[in-house]
Amino acid sequence: MPEALRVMLPKMLRIRQNFPRPRVADIPEAVAATLGAAGLRIARGDTVAVGAGSRGIANIAAIVGAAVKYLRDLGAKPFVFPAMGSHGGGTPEGQLSVLERYGITEAAMGCPIRATMDVVPVGEALGLPVWLDRHASEADWIGLVNRVKPHTDFKGAIESGLFKMMTIGLGKYTGALQYHRANIQHGYETVITAVGREMLAKARIAFGLGIVENGYDETARIEAFSAEDLEAGERRLLKQAREWMARLPFSMIDVLVVEEMGKNISGAGMDTNVIGRPANPHEPFPADPKILWIAALDLTEESYGNAVGIGNADFTTRRLVDKIDMKPTLINAITACAPGGAKIPPAYDTDREAIETALSCIGLTPPEQARVIRIRNTLMLGELEVSEAFGPEVDRRADLTALGAGAPLAFDAAGRLLPL
Repeated sequence: MPEALRVMLPKMLRIRQNFPRPRVADIPEAVAATLGAAGLRIARGDTVAVGAGSRGIANIAAIVGAAVKYLRDLGAKPFVFPAMGSHGGGTPEGQLSVLERYGITEAAMGCPIRATMDVVPVGEALGLPVWLDRHASEADWIGLVNRVKPHTDFKGAIESGLFKMMTIGLGKYTGALQYHRANIQHGYETVITAVGREMLAKARIAFGLGIVENGYDETARIEAFSAEDLEAGERRLLKQAREWMARLPFSMIDVLVVEEMGKNISGAGMDTNVIGRPANPHEPFPADPKILWIAALDLTEESYGNAVGIGNADFTTRRLVDKIDMKPTLINAITACAPGGAKIPPAYDTDREAIETALSCIGLTPPEQARVIRIRNTLMLGELEVSEAFGPEVDRRADLTALGAGAPLAFDAAGRLLPL
């Protein structure tokens, strides 16, 4: 930014948020115990297709591996398959690569991993065919493993979790294209609920293993449900997930600085439940918090170039833009009928320039008095920085702890923001 346009930066306070922190102490033991209590009908010698998705779920390899071990101990013959719609570039190889990045490999799981984009119809919902991964359709039983959480696109009694995996995940690219288009007419909750119920009725779903995380990105609860109990169980887990979800500490924000975004952070790049901006225009979404401008500075390596959700940022950096692989980004955005998710905002050569430009656009408030929050990403909100304008509110809040005196944002000689 030219010296004539350089703005004063506010001093920042490092604070800690205190969220509820239930945690699963022993993941293999918890998985085995809840599967054992679910009353599964799996018999010795049965093949079981275990679906694993593409979200950045804490301890996902350990959880899937524990489920596979439990099935092997029953005498069943499990295999893992990717249940992730169009992710991984919409190819078997890409989806296997996604699983591998999460530590889900044949060696680690102790069973085969089978990937295909082929699907077969197993029923009908809302006048449309219900699609099922071909490998899963050939198994005696299907098990699902997924995190239950608030969805990034809509609000309802069932959002992101096991029902969504039965819809988008099991439907692969064919199903993902169809269902996202159906969402425009019928709405997300209607589509996911109708397709999920048809899948439960027509496919041989043995169990759903629901995971809930706390506000520190830790495994807080693992619970297995039989097909008969799956819908009611998921609805209950979603209520818990909402209660334990991490949030920004304040609502009215001039500038939110997000150090990194990415698919391993959220399916929407930046969790829309945190930033209060919808991933698509088809569903009403609560505008809370109310953030004037968002500056996203970098893309995680684990995203492998998929920058879907960058359209929710208002300012970014050349560093982030140079990491974008537009092919998977567009596949993800267009499959969801949300092309805005791939729009690239103004990009600046340095972090400092992007942040200063955002602060220059906040109106009559002097930038040094702006309400600014800085986070590493939308998944890690336990410790963050807030500008001194929030100081009086921090002092009044029992759930917030100041960790030191105010200090300016620190940049290196190249204008890159030093890590939190």
